[in-house]
Amino acid sequence: MSSTTSQTEAVVTQSSGFVKISGIIIAVIGAIMFLGGASTWVLVQTSLADERITVAEDADWFAGQDVNGPFTAYAEALIIEQHALETSEGKTYAELDREDPRRVVVMNGSFLRASLFTSVLAFGVSAMAMGVGLMQVLGGVALAKVGKKIDA
Repeated sequence: MSSTTSQTEAVVTQSSGFVKISGIIIAVIGAIMFLGGASTWVLVQTSLADERITVAEDADWFAGQDVNGPFTAYAEALIIEQHALETSEGKTYAELDREDPRRVVVMNGSFLRASLFTSVLAFGVSAMAMGVGLMQVLGGVALAKVGKKIDA
């Protein structure tokens, strides 16, 4: 009986060590994800702010505000589309004749919108990375604590 008990204790000690190490590794990876997401958010926000874009005064939301976040970037992208369609009388780039001078305006509007939508996407991915990273940190810490409880 003594031999079985010591074998069981050895297995539990090994398991608790594995659980603690796993928890620590998961928490560290989560912290790295959180920091990477936060860094990307700040980078995109700073880059947008450096462009000194202001949401058009006739936009439905955030009119007159600086474009430096996901909501202002989205609002500006929407109003650029509206302005381009007004210029082209409702026609898209593909629908305009190649010789139509408005085609360049609509094309530039499409490029600007795509850039702003890319920023919105980058903000979303950054927020997701921060959220997943935070959940990993919490899960890793909990797992490490469970490993400590197994020891006790």
